[in-house]
Amino acid sequence: MEKANLIQDTVDILDKMSDEKIQEVKDFASYILKKYEEDTLQNGLTQLANQSQTYHFLEEEEDLYTVEDLKIKYK
Repeated sequence: MEKANLIQDTVDILDKMSDEKIQEVKDFASYILKKYEEDTLQNGLTQLANQSQTYHFLEEEEDLYTVEDLKIKYK
């Protein structure tokens, strides 16, 4: 179904509802929109953080100590 048809069908349904029920539908639609926007923002921030080189130095950290450096070895 096309977006315009979905909107028209929704408006037709809303015309049959009481003001109280229409308010509930509006509140729910607002909630869904807010959640979608927050998810989109979070995904964008995650992508930026993954592409950032800020913590890149941690990935290439060389070993400072080896097993030979241990004074006591526990099993």
